[in-house]
Amino acid sequence: MTLDLNAIRAAASRLKGHIKRTPFEHSVTLSQITGAEVWVKFENQQFTAAFKERGALNKLMLLSDIDRARGVIAASAGNHSQGLAYHAARLGVPVTIVMPRTTPFVKVMQTRAFGAEVVLFGDSFDEASEEAMRLRQKHGFVFVHPFDDDDVMAGQGTVALEMLEDQPDLEVLPIPIGGGGLIAGMATAAKALNPNISIVGIEPTMYPSFTARMAGVEAVVGGQTVAEGIAVKRVGESCFAAAAPLIDDVLLVEEAYFEQGVALYATVEKTIAEGAGAASLAALLAYPERFKGKKTGLVLCGGNIDTRLLASLLTRDLVRAQRLVSIRIVGDDRPGLLANTSALIGKMGANIIEVAHNRLALDVPAKGAEFDLMIETRDAQHTAEIIQALAEAGYPPRLI
Repeated sequence: MTLDLNAIRAAASRLKGHIKRTPFEHSVTLSQITGAEVWVKFENQQFTAAFKERGALNKLMLLSDIDRARGVIAASAGNHSQGLAYHAARLGVPVTIVMPRTTPFVKVMQTRAFGAEVVLFGDSFDEASEEAMRLRQKHGFVFVHPFDDDDVMAGQGTVALEMLEDQPDLEVLPIPIGGGGLIAGMATAAKALNPNISIVGIEPTMYPSFTARMAGVEAVVGGQTVAEGIAVKRVGESCFAAAAPLIDDVLLVEEAYFEQGVALYATVEKTIAEGAGAASLAALLAYPERFKGKKTGLVLCGGNIDTRLLASLLTRDLVRAQRLVSIRIVGDDRPGLLANTSALIGKMGANIIEVAHNRLALDVPAKGAEFDLMIETRDAQHTAEIIQALAEAGYPPRLI
């Protein structure tokens, strides 16, 4: 099979009625925040909450009856495993997923719930992939690669097909890059329909695999990123060959912008994005001038995020916006100090979340006291007003 517009259109026809044609909607608020004219493709509304269903299902539907009977195997700890497991079960195709032993238990259980036999092996994706290839040889399974496969890429390309059907005048598509399957498929479709559209790849700064490959150097990768879905050490060979000639630019994005993207989707669009799912929006936040005034199509490509991580990111966003701040007040250890400062903070309309009272720290005078207060405010301006009021009342605080 060749990856081209005809293959992507054929994939779209094949997938029709089996996956959700997700909404592609204009966001007034995100447009105001970023300066771009923002449209969002909500791929987190697929049944398994990610675009990966498209490529996995297209590959499954192209298998011969003999190959379906043999069963399929994949190595994945993420959205590919769930998409493949769900649709393989629907089609009656036996499926085995090899996952690293470090995979969060919730993902293992979700994949099993979709009907897959899960094999836990190794401590990394590479080790799990090697085990998947061994099992493929032993049992005659068909290997379904998460990205480096023309059929999979064609399925992912249907995302762009739908976006341009809904909004043919899109000017730029910022697309997350992990292994490269999504950007290869989407760029192929988009450039065939509109050669003038700009394709911009998005990578985490800690995992510049595609960027390094384009520069002809070895990628230096590693570190903890909230965008783990695109934290890939090396891009697929077929993906790179298909995407590289069609990409206008690749942008590296720092962690804070991924976090902000997740928070904005939750607070503005009232929807859940995983770190990688918010990559397109993160790029607009990191490089506003690059997209200013342009009709920009974002792919919210996945919404599978651990609830504890989501809670942490939302709280961190409050800290970043100075709506949740910690201040330290050092004063004389006399009755009423805490009551007076608390009353002033309450009068100013803020909420005290936490109080720590310390008399024993050596940097505090023997006859003094130290209070650490965590307060919740309306915004950074409100925080500044409270700090000024405390200083004027004789209790000058400092941020900690």
